[in-house]
Amino acid sequence: MTEPTFGITITRDDNEARPVVVSDMSVVGLVGTAPAADAAAFPLDTPVLVYSSDITMLTKLGATGTLRDQIALINAQLADFQVAAKVVVVRVAPGVDAPATIANILGVEADGSGLFALLQAGPILGVIPRLIGVPGYTHQVSGDDLANPVCAALPGILSKLIAHAVVEGPGTNATAIKNWRETLASGRLIPVDAWTKVQHGVDVVSAPGVGAILGVAVRRDYEKRGVPGHSWANQPINGILGPNRYVNFSLTDGATEGQDLLSNNIGVLLRGELGVETAISASGFVFVGTDNADTDPLWQFYNVTRMRDYIHLGLLRTLRFYLGKFNITRQTIQAVLNTMHGFLRDLKADDHILGFKVGFEPDKNSPENLRLGRFRCYFEAEEPPVLRRIDIDSRRYAHALEVLVDDLASQTSDLVG
Repeated sequence: MTEPTFGITITRDDNEARPVVVSDMSVVGLVGTAPAADAAAFPLDTPVLVYSSDITMLTKLGATGTLRDQIALINAQLADFQVAAKVVVVRVAPGVDAPATIANILGVEADGSGLFALLQAGPILGVIPRLIGVPGYTHQVSGDDLANPVCAALPGILSKLIAHAVVEGPGTNATAIKNWRETLASGRLIPVDAWTKVQHGVDVVSAPGVGAILGVAVRRDYEKRGVPGHSWANQPINGILGPNRYVNFSLTDGATEGQDLLSNNIGVLLRGELGVETAISASGFVFVGTDNADTDPLWQFYNVTRMRDYIHLGLLRTLRFYLGKFNITRQTIQAVLNTMHGFLRDLKADDHILGFKVGFEPDKNSPENLRLGRFRCYFEAEEPPVLRRIDIDSRRYAHALEVLVDDLASQTSDLVG
């Protein structure tokens, strides 16, 4: 025995509600090319963590390919006092043409190459990217009825990461973009039409806008203290010369290209217009997009699905503490429920959710399952939908005329001829 016969023992009891440990939902994952990169700093098909303000690492990434310019776009969107974004970079070898490069991006699961290298970020780097971009390679299709190979491969990887990807369609015309959109059916894909014009040396070139949208996402999360329950819509886009093409848009007319794309869950990059009240802004460039590509309208707002991921991951990181350390007792079950309740209570207090409920259902907890060391509980939570439209009924007010008549009558009754 190690207990004293005559003395004192002190035992710490941890069987109570715990503070929830939340996940960082703002780590960006970029997969792309950088032919001039330092191979020692950025080996092929290997996740590398870069702080987006690290000049040394950005220099080693080289000036060619798709990666460094997209990190610059991310940086251009950051908020005041926000120094950098965390970016997990996976560099792949460029092919002789776009299909060959896409094959390298797709990689091989058994080798952990291409997109699959993102799955190694957690074990290797200690961070998991949850905002993914594959700039320049999500729009190519070989026919109207076929999906882009990268878009087809992403959902399975995103489900493992508990992540979302911003995917960009062909920046040509609404018909092509909608044909591309028809091939997407995952709530983890956020479709956008956001090709940009940027300055590249002395030239003005077309470039993917994925990095800009991801940068807005990082900024919005930062503004909300890391909670991802808010949309990126109606946000300014910096660091670009303009959209690659003009998209006609009106706040009041659904028969415009921009409204048509939005009705098909496709975010758009718009130009401000001075003196036009129905434009999205008087000046600058603005991203408008609220949806993912889910087929279920209940889960089509990406701020809702990202918020639900945030709740699930927070509970996973926290409730695993209890496993194996405690027996199933009334106190243990109450501690788990109290932990869940406290987490959701704080989210509600800050208006990240509208309301919640936590409970234990006896009919779903049989003695047999309890003997196996299992119990089942539940939570319900309602994430706020994004404000997407305001409907105003404009009416005449006849009562004002009645008041006018009464006022005139009272004022003129004292006049003497």
